[in-house]
Amino acid sequence: MTDQTSALEFSHSGVFPETASVEFLIEQASDIAVHLSSAGVVEGIYVSPESPSLGCLDHWVGRSFHSFLNEESKEKFDIRLAQFRKNASETSVAVELNHSDNADWEFPIRYAMLRVRNSDALMLIGRDLQPLAEVQQRLVHEQLARERDQQRIRRAETFYRVVLEASETALVLVDPETGRVRDINSVASTMLGAKGDTLPGNTFNQAFQGLRRGELMEALQNASSSDETRSIQAVARRSGLHVAIFPEFFRAAGELCMLCRLAKVDEDDPGGTEIAMALGSLFNTSTDAIVILDAKSQIREANDAFLTLADAAQFRDVIGSGFAGFLVRGEVDMQLMMEAAVRDGRVRSYTTQFKSTVGTRASVDISVAMLKTGNKERGFGMIIRDVSQNARAAENLPQAVVSEDALQNVMDLVGTASLKELVSATSDVIERICISTALEMTKNNRVAAAEMLGLSRQSLYVKLRKFEMLNGNPDE
Repeated sequence: MTDQTSALEFSHSGVFPETASVEFLIEQASDIAVHLSSAGVVEGIYVSPESPSLGCLDHWVGRSFHSFLNEESKEKFDIRLAQFRKNASETSVAVELNHSDNADWEFPIRYAMLRVRNSDALMLIGRDLQPLAEVQQRLVHEQLARERDQQRIRRAETFYRVVLEASETALVLVDPETGRVRDINSVASTMLGAKGDTLPGNTFNQAFQGLRRGELMEALQNASSSDETRSIQAVARRSGLHVAIFPEFFRAAGELCMLCRLAKVDEDDPGGTEIAMALGSLFNTSTDAIVILDAKSQIREANDAFLTLADAAQFRDVIGSGFAGFLVRGEVDMQLMMEAAVRDGRVRSYTTQFKSTVGTRASVDISVAMLKTGNKERGFGMIIRDVSQNARAAENLPQAVVSEDALQNVMDLVGTASLKELVSATSDVIERICISTALEMTKNNRVAAAEMLGLSRQSLYVKLRKFEMLNGNPDE
């Protein structure tokens, strides 16, 4: 007895249902059943009504089974069929095929390839894999979506980390429930005298002298809800610095968090923090225009009063602009004020003309102070007062000295010559007045005076010799 005979006898031992019952079982157990001839032609086909996505496949009958497979599945089917027919002991083989119908319609089927008794024909019992493929596709989409979410989270974490470390303000993120440090930037670590990786996970109170966890958290809670005292002060355990802690509570995804801003407090001035806050309030609410310039005379900070004076709508319209652009005499005034501020540390009063962004002019009185932190220069601070409606603005202008002889000579000409001749004769007097005024305003800086008068340096020297104003020496 051959192996094939044994296999056939083994597979049919016992009681086997009638043919009609077998057909019923095939219909109930499969989504699709295909009867192939020995030549691979579809002789019969059954599609379960439970698989409407497969549609009606009656047009397969009488046509090659190959014509309804995509290129990859044709090769796979031929290989498995050759193996199945070569090994007579095998009664069934499983194979997954992708069908292609109507050019653009594809669906996957998992077939069990069965022999037909006493024939080279085949029976293919298939299960529709489309629901499984759809589930797999959803899983793939879900995995891709999770990867995109993880990338967004990584980008957000990177952005958070870069911003935290780039900040010049000392910042500490604290869990308000446990009092433990969640995160801290390098500026705060340096201020507290600790390495950045040692504080996260430890309680915040351990960074300060003589503070218990409950005591510190209660004080921070009270400070955050107070309208007057917005901070508490403590001494850093490692660095010994007096530190002001400004707490701010917020919620992130429903979780309560606390961000603490740290600032150094001058030991000789325990109220320094309150004074700084008061000065900030004065800066914002002052009716006089106040600007802070950097070392290049560009505007770094400005209050609302300056925006009003400059006819500017927003801070970004003036921040970073050169202050000289708002002065009618531009760099001339700017140079005079800066030189005086560097030399004397301050300028009490400098009267000039201010030009707004729309071209309107106003007489202003400017006070300048040089800003320093220790021995390091930080720029300049200016207070600008509008004195257009104040008569004292004219009184503050430098007065030119005109000799009585020059005025008497002009008066003697009245009645003896025409107005045109009088104007021509008095032009020297006017020139002398203007030159004297410019020299007075520039503190005898002839280069600045020439620029102010719109003259070349050589032309100014010619006129100074003419009026004998070269330090009283006509030959200089």
